[in-house]
Amino acid sequence: MEEIITQLSNFIVTKILKQPKRVISATEPLISSGLIDSFSLMDVSLFVEDTFGVRIEDTELNADTFDSLEALAKLIMSRQ
Repeated sequence: MEEIITQLSNFIVTKILKQPKRVISATEPLISSGLIDSFSLMDVSLFVEDTFGVRIEDTELNADTFDSLEALAKLIMSRQ
């Protein structure tokens, strides 16, 4: 799970936030805190599908599923 969280974090800080030195904790709120927006959510979803080979349904693109790296990593692991 740590490796998945690291890959997700690296993608978000470099590609979305453009702040490569930023550190995101595994439990830090991503959507509800406003760190990433709905457009960025699509990018994260595509990254997850391409990198980890799992399908993310459009109905799952919300704060319940994607609000932390930990929650997203658990979703990915449950589908691999």
